[in-house]
Amino acid sequence: MNDITFLDRLANQIIIDFQHKLNDVQIVLPNKRAKVFLLQSLKNKLTTTVFAPKIISIEDLVQDISGIRSIDSIELLFEFYDVYLQITPKDKQQTFELFSNWAKTLIQDFNEIDRYLIEPKKVFSYLKEIEALKRWDLKPSDKTSLIDNHLEFWDKLPFYYETFYKHLLNKKCGYQGLIYREADKKCKSFAAELGNKIIVFAGFNALNQAEEKIVQHLLYTNQAKIYWDIDDVFLKDSFHDSGLFIRRFKQDWKNYSSQPFEWITNCFQEEKKIKIIGTPKSVGQAKIAGNIVEELTNYGANINKTALVLGDENLLIPILYGLPNTIESLNITMGYSGKNNPAQILITKLFKLHTNAINRNEKSYTLYYKDVLEVLNHPLVESYLKVSKLISVINDNNFTFFSHDTLIRLYNEKYPNSNNAFFDLLFNKWNSNCDEVLKTLSLILLQIKEHLSNDVEEEKVSKTFVYAIYKVINKLISYQEKYGKIDSIETLQIIYKQILDLAEVSFEGEPLSGLQIMGVLESRVLDFENVIITSVNEGKFPSGKSQNSFIPFDVKRELGLPTYKEKDAIYSYHFYHLLMRAKNIYLLYNTDSEGIDAGEKSRFLTQLEIEKQPKHSLTHEIYNAVLPKSAYEVMEIEKTEKVLERLKEIATDKGFSPSSLTSYIRNPMQFYFQRVLRIREVEEVEESVAVNTLGTIIHEALEELYKPFIGVYLAQHHIEEMLSKIEEVTLKQFKIVYKEGEIKKGKNLLAFEVAKRNIYNFLMTEKSAVKNNEAIKVICLEASLEVIIEHEDLPYPVKIAGKVDRIEERNGSIRIIDYKSGKVEQRNLRVNDFDGLTANLKNEKVIQLLCYAMMFQNSEMFQNQDIQAGIISFKNMKEGFMPFGLGKGKNAIAEINMETIESFKIELVHLILEILNEEIPFKETL
Repeated sequence: MNDITFLDRLANQIIIDFQHKLNDVQIVLPNKRAKVFLLQSLKNKLTTTVFAPKIISIEDLVQDISGIRSIDSIELLFEFYDVYLQITPKDKQQTFELFSNWAKTLIQDFNEIDRYLIEPKKVFSYLKEIEALKRWDLKPSDKTSLIDNHLEFWDKLPFYYETFYKHLLNKKCGYQGLIYREADKKCKSFAAELGNKIIVFAGFNALNQAEEKIVQHLLYTNQAKIYWDIDDVFLKDSFHDSGLFIRRFKQDWKNYSSQPFEWITNCFQEEKKIKIIGTPKSVGQAKIAGNIVEELTNYGANINKTALVLGDENLLIPILYGLPNTIESLNITMGYSGKNNPAQILITKLFKLHTNAINRNEKSYTLYYKDVLEVLNHPLVESYLKVSKLISVINDNNFTFFSHDTLIRLYNEKYPNSNNAFFDLLFNKWNSNCDEVLKTLSLILLQIKEHLSNDVEEEKVSKTFVYAIYKVINKLISYQEKYGKIDSIETLQIIYKQILDLAEVSFEGEPLSGLQIMGVLESRVLDFENVIITSVNEGKFPSGKSQNSFIPFDVKRELGLPTYKEKDAIYSYHFYHLLMRAKNIYLLYNTDSEGIDAGEKSRFLTQLEIEKQPKHSLTHEIYNAVLPKSAYEVMEIEKTEKVLERLKEIATDKGFSPSSLTSYIRNPMQFYFQRVLRIREVEEVEESVAVNTLGTIIHEALEELYKPFIGVYLAQHHIEEMLSKIEEVTLKQFKIVYKEGEIKKGKNLLAFEVAKRNIYNFLMTEKSAVKNNEAIKVICLEASLEVIIEHEDLPYPVKIAGKVDRIEERNGSIRIIDYKSGKVEQRNLRVNDFDGLTANLKNEKVIQLLCYAMMFQNSEMFQNQDIQAGIISFKNMKEGFMPFGLGKGKNAIAEINMETIESFKIELVHLILEILNEEIPFKETL
């Protein structure tokens, strides 16, 4: 096996050819990343101290030849917009927002045309004729202003191109294609000025037309050498995409008719262990990649010669979490996307909060609670502001939509005299002045930076993220000062999103030691012994079709412009180059063909399997997640001394409520969390009235309506009085229970109407009963009752306590009534006997009613009357009062006497004994 890398071979050749005049050599590589590795190779091979050769990328060389500086895509847009305004009549000028939608694509097409030295007029005339042909059958009478404007746009393309080109040329700046076209024009003068210096081109694959002409001219004048890195397998196979470009260069370049073609290797055919591993989802790949790295280190593999190449750069963070602790050093040769930057996420949330507030109502500046909480709970804000009280107020009082003034008032109430400048910066109203908005965002980031410490490692990382976005905002400020074209918050937000791509956070590391983590493009020219490649799926590797151009596919083919086919060939070269000199290769792909990040297995993997080389050991495995024997382990909590003490405290102090007893029957773990541990659900804003909240509102409204009539026999005029107050009382209770929640529109308005209708229906039932001469007297509402149960089997007396919605006397009998906002039927309230009563959840309502009856019999109100306990269901009002019944069908006994209570008490003691029994754990019911 030949262990020499391409850069080692290049270093050897350079020393042989130019040992005593290294400073006269200029080495041009496909990327800047390879420079460090080449310098190290030269250093290892040299025995004396010499001046190193100049090593640059092809883009830098072309920029040097042209004498024109490159500017970023956003600045290009502004420059183009200046040109557009100069050459477009005022009545036809578009806003910057509309202009940028098509201008970005047009600049990309200008770039391609210039990089491949195509005659612009030829391309634009093609496009114009195509558009005209599409509408060849239109009569003059059928043409609309929209069609005319569309055709006029294609007519203007040559004018846009020429004017923009000249404008940039005068400013000595431009896009990449312009720089390449100008470099091609100046190539001869550059060669003349070069003198005795030699340029060495190394490791290239695909060259555009301009690069080809520059390289060929320098080769023709003997001022350059070029070293390719291609395997014989790819070169000889006319169908293999990896050799697509280099095959053409070898065949078409005239200098190869008399000079040797260097270098063709046989590395790919040598012995290799190739493992193709499929696993569901992207995170699975991150875990497997970490395990592979751990295996390699355990087997003594040289981690410095190991590369982890990410087909999808979004996998970086999961990969870092998946790496084993044994990796002492690593180098990340790729930036972390600005889109996932925490500081960027905060700026996006601020844009969302303020633009939504302006769009709702610019005067009152109406805020939405989720927008506000997203800002307040953001990690970079939460630790700085510390406004947990304000967050609690918003959650507890159901603030959904509220004015800017309300937010300031709530803040001042909770934090009087605090003068928090950072809070003001976050929530001060924005206006259409984009300069002010940008200054505010810049100050917010500066405040966060001041708050972060240099001593804490995590905060140092956060500071780096903040600085990256601070640079973006400053760049926007400088653009606005220079061009002044951002005239609305919406436009500012659009440009901010576009410029984010330039805001990558770079990682620092030692490039020559440790595990190398990189993207596909960073791997060019480099060779590794162990290679792990992730996301080898169609759409990722290769990246697939993406037609973001005004130039159709057929026209591109005709004119020699690159299409997705050439793009796939470039990816093919990168992929196979990574494999060429590697010994251990691991190729990971996502087996899911549907959903996010999904795609078919890459064609490269199929090609490897079909065209397998004799010395290659190739295996294909599918890794699935290890499934546990059971989908879910049931929770079980033993009753410790502390738990038993807490149970005794409940049983003897506050007592067990009927609802807590039924919650134990429903799920002992729920009882444990709510009653023993006293864990309550986190208060959150109720945007829509919840079912339990609606039930509470109806209960409270009925209590208020009936309170004036406690202890008196109801008459029709009493009911009429209550009916007249339904709207007022219901609204009052809504405001008490639902607090600041919106009830004048949407689902909540419907809930309000439902509450009124339920109360109205109930009162109409009462009115009908009074009309029929039924004697109804409300004894009490929301009455607190309790009873102490003493039994020889119980370790101590146990209290049962709870509140009864209503107790009334009707025609001489006592009725204990429980209101239910849900639907209940009579059959839910009947039992044949009490055997196993507390073991069955379907009896929960019976248990509650009998507990109420037992507590009532223990109260001073009980005067040996007949007792009935039942439910009024607002969703089943036609049934009216539904009493508990013992027995079958029509023979069921509704009256609850002492014998009934004693029989029930026996079952209740069984339930309490189970709760207090230390040998029976709390076990979850699924």
